[in-house]
Order: sequence, then structure tokens, then C-alpha cells
Amino acid sequence: MKKRVVLFLFCCITTFIAKAQPAVQHDLHFTSLPAKWDEGVPLGNGLMGALVWQKENNIRFSLDRADLWDLRPTKDLQREEFNYKFVQEQVKKKDLTLVRKYFESPYRNAPAPSKIPGAALEFGIQNWGKVLSVNLSLKDALCEVKWDQGIVLKTFIHATQPVGWFRIENLKSEFVPHLIAPKYQGNIKATGNTVGGDDLAGLAYKQGSVVEKDHLIIYDQEGWGGFKYQVSVKWKKIDSSTIEGVWSISSQYPAKKVNPLAVNVVTRHIQNGYAVDFRSHLAWWEKFWHQSAITVPDVLLEKQWYLEQYKFGSAARKGAPPISLQAVWTADNGRLPPWKGDYHHDLNTQLSYWPAYSANHLDEAMGYIDHMEGNKANYKRYTKMYFGTDGLAVPGVTTLDGTEMGGWSQYSLSPTVSAWLGHHYYLQWRYSMDRKFLKQKAYPWIKEVAKHLEQLSVKDEKGLRKLPISSSPEINDNELSAWFDQTTNYDLSVMRFTFTAAIELASELGLADEASHWKQVLSEFPDYAITTNNELMFSPTMPYNQSHRHFSHLMAIQPLGLLKWEDGEKAQSIIKNSIAIVDKFGPAYWVGYSYSWMGNLKARAKDGEGAAKDLQIFAKAFCSTNSFHLNGDQTKSGYSKFQYRPFTLEGNFAFAAGLQEMLLQSYAGFIEIMPAVPIEWKDLNFKTLRAEGAFLVSAKRTGGQIEEVSIFAEKGGTTKLKLPFKTWFIAFKKDVAVSVKDGFVTLNCQPGASIVLKNGYE
Repeated sequence: MKKRVVLFLFCCITTFIAKAQPAVQHDLHFTSLPAKWDEGVPLGNGLMGALVWQKENNIRFSLDRADLWDLRPTKDLQREEFNYKFVQEQVKKKDLTLVRKYFESPYRNAPAPSKIPGAALEFGIQNWGKVLSVNLSLKDALCEVKWDQGIVLKTFIHATQPVGWFRIENLKSEFVPHLIAPKYQGNIKATGNTVGGDDLAGLAYKQGSVVEKDHLIIYDQEGWGGFKYQVSVKWKKIDSSTIEGVWSISSQYPAKKVNPLAVNVVTRHIQNGYAVDFRSHLAWWEKFWHQSAITVPDVLLEKQWYLEQYKFGSAARKGAPPISLQAVWTADNGRLPPWKGDYHHDLNTQLSYWPAYSANHLDEAMGYIDHMEGNKANYKRYTKMYFGTDGLAVPGVTTLDGTEMGGWSQYSLSPTVSAWLGHHYYLQWRYSMDRKFLKQKAYPWIKEVAKHLEQLSVKDEKGLRKLPISSSPEINDNELSAWFDQTTNYDLSVMRFTFTAAIELASELGLADEASHWKQVLSEFPDYAITTNNELMFSPTMPYNQSHRHFSHLMAIQPLGLLKWEDGEKAQSIIKNSIAIVDKFGPAYWVGYSYSWMGNLKARAKDGEGAAKDLQIFAKAFCSTNSFHLNGDQTKSGYSKFQYRPFTLEGNFAFAAGLQEMLLQSYAGFIEIMPAVPIEWKDLNFKTLRAEGAFLVSAKRTGGQIEEVSIFAEKGGTTKLKLPFKTWFIAFKKDVAVSVKDGFVTLNCQPGASIVLKNGYE
């Protein structure tokens, strides 16, 4: 309580313009209802989601729940040959026929395992007149639709309860809702196209029942292996022209904790009433929006950032499944979702959580960590079965419970997936400084990954460690050339990160012997493969020589921060030249997330103009009208040869992280204010972005000069601030010891300490 009071008083004396709530100009606003499911207005709470759009003469809510999964094992995947040594043998023979047949074909040809949709709720609106406006208020997480006959629809998904609400005002006709079940029976048009998605009917479920009672509809559906889910909607008349209704989805897996049935949930909440539930819903979102705020002079980028924060708050939640490819917005087109809506750990889940840390949303990020912790036993089973090692490996493509699904074996079965995932454990520790988390989760995860990699790696003729076979997502796709005899820069960087982090965390916990061991193992890895022109290569035998969507060879720069601009001229040359050659080969085969990632990379290179340009291209060319990342260039303006529209989320969230990197960096051991903003950005500010060490930072720039910086020490400790002023003074200080040297201010803080520095003379 004392810390919160100090933070409140501290914020009151600062003079920032960034508001703690999004403004009207950040909202989604349309003059007609969207006509496609992937352009629908998104609502969600991490567990449940809905898309609001129009299908024929009906307004349609596409209803979803994150844990609706067909979890049957991938057919014929777990066979005698399912092991890393078998793949090595086939690569040595230069024949991937059996590897593709055994490990890839099952993923492509079998309909399950897969994420599955919930249902759809429809109201006939043919007599409601013309739509005047459709508005999604980000501040309230509320969608409101108005018709010219005076009818108003308001709908939201409660921030913390498994219910969605709708309220219809000024209704002049009878209200008849319909609950539309997914079509699990019918003709099957199997294509083997995991991007477009095969027919839901391929799952071969017995079609569930829809029962209608007085002001109540219940849909029960049984899936594979005894899994069941229920969708229910209940409504009531408030007066002669007002309807209030609530819907919910419940799920139940055999031998798992019993969830309350949807029908019981809606029966309970309808008694609360719309207004009561809306107040508690608003309270959560108000707290969420007070975590951080920004104001930048680029209208497009600022709006997109708030839209990404909104989607993150709608898709990520502690206690709920983590963000998958489409999170709580599964395809509503009668087909399986793109790429089965699974958990892709060769980029997609990782990028989705990049913005959580500096945007000060650590609670929401814990959903990702909790998912991995909950699946640890399954990961260890896979590790021993496939790699034959102790420790911890994670499949690159998994189901809800962490089971391997197959796919391109270079990436779906990569030995280093758990190493990249370990970076998120590390970031959660560095940004929170939660010692309990460090001891119980962060170090144990990284230690187990290090154990696996130490056992799996072998030494070459020079005594240096390497992987028996290596790859770099998703270079050379699924060809034989996608396997490398020498360790790629991708694999090398995540392995070097693992042992570097293991040293640091073991030392932090006073485990000197373990830290010493990890230090010895780290010393046995080679340096990165770099050309004579100081460009990072894919591998020692392959320079960067093609346009490609995945910048896996640049992992050491960002996100891992092993190669830092701050390390001096040599590092700066490598970073600058490595980015330049990627730009030189161009974006022909980039997708949307490539532009978002490049924005992050250029921000690390202190290139504000370049970062802003790539983020602008993402926002204007690779997003649907509802802000969803659609992978291909929707403007057909030459930003990519990909022009398709499968919807995934990682590009959205990596965009937000990129803008945050432009405004604040702390990965190099000190806090740097606005390290990569364009020169023409004269007036901008941000409020309580989070830096490593659990410091909350706010800053204001006016007329091209930084006027004010404030820092709040949540956990105490020492940090350094790179001085952004020529002349400055301390406007406020509490429980902070200050020293200045070589352009840096060192702050030795007590827990809850704060300081405000201002430009000029006191």
C-alpha cells in the first residue's frame, strides 16, 4: 500500500501529457458492420473471445474459448523412428523421403490435433434499418452498434469472468436469437492445406444438440476422447424495448478439474444484470490501461500501438491458455483455423509476448510462463523419447497440453526451442526482480535446458561444441539444404544465451559451483559466423543470400541482446551491416511480422527513421480493417510477394514491442530514453514503461529536447540512466542516492524510491 501511495504522489508531480487511457481517436470505428469473420470487431478476456460482424441479414458473434481443442495424438507420428538420431541418419544419406513421410505428412494430412471453434450467436437485423456506426471503445472494451431506427447494441466480454454480454435498446420487434453450431458433419473436402484449413467435418464428431427453452439456448458438443464443451445463451426483457443477454462457453476434459457448466454460468450472471457486470469489467480495464501510455506524433503508429495493447489485454491473461496463432478468435468459416491454430514456438508465441515486459504487463505475461510450467512433464517425456537426453526440450509445434504435432522437422522438432522460450523466463525475472520467480521457475527452466543442450551437443576436431545437425527457422524451408552440418547462428545464439543466463542466474542465487560449470560449457562454443564485411551469416557455410521472412540469424542482436550496439565499433559494424544486407536483398518474401521484427532490430541499431518506416509499412499494408495481422501485403504495393490473408497475431504484438524499443531501452545494463526516434519527432512522451530491474520510467520530449525523466524503483536496487540532457537538475527525489560519472547517473534506490530529473537549471 505504501509503495502505491508513493507511486501515486510521484506521478502527480510529473508533467506528462500521455494519458493513462486510450482516447477516442484510437478506437475502431466503421460505418457498416464487417462482412468477413477475420474483419470482425474483436472482444476477449484471454479465455473467451468473440468477433462481431454481419453474415447475410444477421449480426453474428463468432464465439470462442481458448481451451477448445481436439487433443488426439497426431496419427502415426510417435513411431519407432521418431527420434533425433533417425533424422541425423537420413540427413547423412541425403534423403529426407522418410523424414517427410513420418514427421511432416501426419501434420499436413490429419485434421487433428487442432484448435476448434465454439459456436456463433446470430440476431436477425433485416428490420433494424441502416447501420449508422460501429464503434469499439478500447478504453471500455465495449462494442457499440447504432442503426438509423434508433436501435443500439452494446456488447462486451467480461474482463475476468467467462461471460459475454449484449444489451439491445429501442428494439421495436420481437427478439429471436439463434445459436449456430459448427458443422462437424457433412461432405469433407480435405486439401492438406494447413494454411487455409481443412473442413471441420474431417474431425468426424457426432453433431451436438441445440436445445431451446424459454429465453435460454444450450448447445452441447462432444469431441475426441471424452472432451466436451457447452455453449449457452440466456436473455431477458428489461422493458418493452430493451433486451439484456449473456452467453458463456464451458469445457471439460476427462480426469481434469470440473469447470462450471455454461448454462449455470449464464443463469447466475443474468441475475447480476448488465450494468453490475459492466462496472467490474471496467475496473479491470481501467487498471490495465493505467499500466502504461504513449504519445507520438505519428497518428498511424500511435493508434496501432493502442490497438495492439487492447488485443494483448483481450488475448493474454494469467490463468488462461497463452496466445496461440489466433488466440481467442478461431476461424468462423466452417474450416479448421490456419495452421490448426496451434502453438508455433519457432517465432509466433515468442513475438506475441515481446511487448508485455516494457509495456508493464507482467501479470498478463505469466499466462505464457504458467502454460510452459504446466506442461513440463510432457516436455520431459518428449525430450527423453526424441532426443534421448535429460533436461528440457520443447517441440516447436504443440497442442494445448504441449504435445508434439509434427511438421517440418527442422523446426517442429528443433533441439533449441526451449532455449528461446527460456528467454521469456529470463525477461520475466529481469523486469520483475521477483526472487521467488527466479528461484522456483526462471533458473530451474534455464538449468534444465542447459542440461539438455550440454548432453546433446558434441565437440568438433577443434574441441568446440556444435549440434550434430542444425537449422535456422525457416531457411530453405523443408529442403535437405535446410539442415546444416555446422551450427547455425540461430542455434548458436540461443544456446549461448542459455549458458550466459545460467551463469548469471546461478550466481544471483549464490550457486557458485553451478555458475562455474555453465561458464566452462559456454567457453566451449564458437563465435558467430560473420563475413569479412561484418555481416552475420545463416551458418559458417551460408551467408545471407535471399529475401526471407524469418530473421533467425539475427537473434543475437534482438531479442537476445548478446551483440549490443553499446559494445563499441566492432559490434556496431556487425549490427549495421547485418541489417543493411537484409534490406539490400529486400522484402519480396517477407510477411507482416518481418516488418515488425525489423522495426525492433533497427531500434536496437538506434535507427529511428528506419524503425518507424518499417512499422508504418506493417500498420498500413499488413493489417485487416480490424487491425489483425494478415501476413500478406493487403495493398499489393510491392511490400511482399505474399498477398494472402491468413490471420495470426505475432506481427501485431511485435509491432508494439518495436515502438516501445524506440522509446525506451534497458537491455544493455542501463536505461536509455528515446534511443531510436526519428529526428522529426519533436514532441512525444510516455508514461510508466518498465525497464529491466523493475524500474518504471516516464519521459517527455518537447521541441526535439527531452524535458523530463522520472523513475520509480518498484523493488529498489541500483540502475544507471544515460543522461539525455546537457544541463539538468533533480526536481524530486525520495529514497535515492545519486552519483554522476561519464554521462551516466547512477541511482541507488530503496524499494519504492523515486526521482524526477528535468532539463535546464533549477
